[in-house]
Amino acid sequence: MIYKTAQIEKYLKKPDSAVKAFLVYGSNEGLIAEYVRKLIISVSEDLYDPFRVVYFNGADVNADVGLLSSEYNSQSLMGGRRVIVVRDADNNLTKQLKPMFENSNSDTLVVIYSSSLNRKSSLTLWAEGADYAASIACYEDRDEDIFSTAKAMFIENSITIGNEALQLLCARLSNDRKSNLGEIEKLITYLGDRRNVSVDDVKAVVSDQSSSNTDDVCFYTAGGSSEKSQKALQRLLNEGEEPITVVRALSNHFNRLIICHSYMEKGETADKAVDKLVPKLMYYRVSSFKRQLAIWPKERLFSVMELLYKCERDCKTTNYPAAEMLSYCLMQISSAAAKLAKNM
Repeated sequence: MIYKTAQIEKYLKKPDSAVKAFLVYGSNEGLIAEYVRKLIISVSEDLYDPFRVVYFNGADVNADVGLLSSEYNSQSLMGGRRVIVVRDADNNLTKQLKPMFENSNSDTLVVIYSSSLNRKSSLTLWAEGADYAASIACYEDRDEDIFSTAKAMFIENSITIGNEALQLLCARLSNDRKSNLGEIEKLITYLGDRRNVSVDDVKAVVSDQSSSNTDDVCFYTAGGSSEKSQKALQRLLNEGEEPITVVRALSNHFNRLIICHSYMEKGETADKAVDKLVPKLMYYRVSSFKRQLAIWPKERLFSVMELLYKCERDCKTTNYPAAEMLSYCLMQISSAAAKLAKNM
C-alpha cells in the first residue's frame, strides 16, 4: 500500500494492527526521521525502551539472514507490542520480508527506512504491493508543507508570527524538513522570553536555505532564465520527480498567466488580477510573476500550452527519454521568454 499524508495521520491517531510494516524512503532525510519517530511512538512512548524497541542496521540484517526473523518472532519480556527499526536498508532485504511476514502471527511493527531508495527499488515495490505493508515517500517539502510545518511549530511553542514574517521565513527555508526544524528551533531560542516573531528576527537568524522545487522550474522557465531552469529541472529529476509532474506544474503556471490576462482584459489592473489567483502566490513570487505577465502576450501563452500538451503526450506515448524531451521543451520556452523580454 502507498500511504499519503492523510492516511499516515489517521494511522498515527489510531494504529491499524493489519499493517505490520512501514517502509519510509526518499531524499528528505528530515521528514523520514520525523515519520520514523512518530511510528515508533505509536507503539512505545519511549524511543529507546530496551524491552519494546529494537534497532538494526541494514548491513547487519543482510549479513545475518535469520537475525530479523528471530527478533520479529520474539516476545517482549515486559509484555506489550514491540517495534523493530531497520535503518539504511537496501534491496537485499526484500527477499527476507515476504516469508517472514507470511509465516508468522507476531504483532511486532517493523519500520524500515533509507534515503538511498527510490520509487523503483524492489523494497519499495514490495511495500506498495503487500496488503500488510505500507510505503511512505519522503521527498522535498512543497511550499505548503514548509508553511504548515512552520505554523504548527510556532503554535506548539505558543509563539505568534505575523504573515509578512512567516512568508519571509518560508521563503528562506529549504525543502528538507530536518534543516527547517533546526532553523525554526534556532529562531525560537533567539526570541528568549518574547512570544512574537518579527521580520527583523527572521532576517537576523534565518539564512536563505531555499532549494529547487517545481515552482523554481516554472518561474525560471517562464522568466527566460534557461540555465537556471535546466539546473532546477535536473535537481528535481535526480530527486526522483517524474517528468510528467513537472510538465503539469508548468501547464498550471502558464494557465494562471492566461487567467490573469483574462482579468486584465475585463479592466482589472495587473496587481488586482494577480491578487485574485487561488491559491495566492507566495509574496516573494509576485514581482517575478507580474514581470512574466508583462512579457508574455496572451496568444503566445496559448502556444506554450500547446507545446506542453504535446510534450506530455509524447512523454506518455513515445519511446524517447521523457527527461530529455522535457528538457528540450523547457529550453524552447525559456528561450522564447528571453527574446520577448528583450523586446519589451
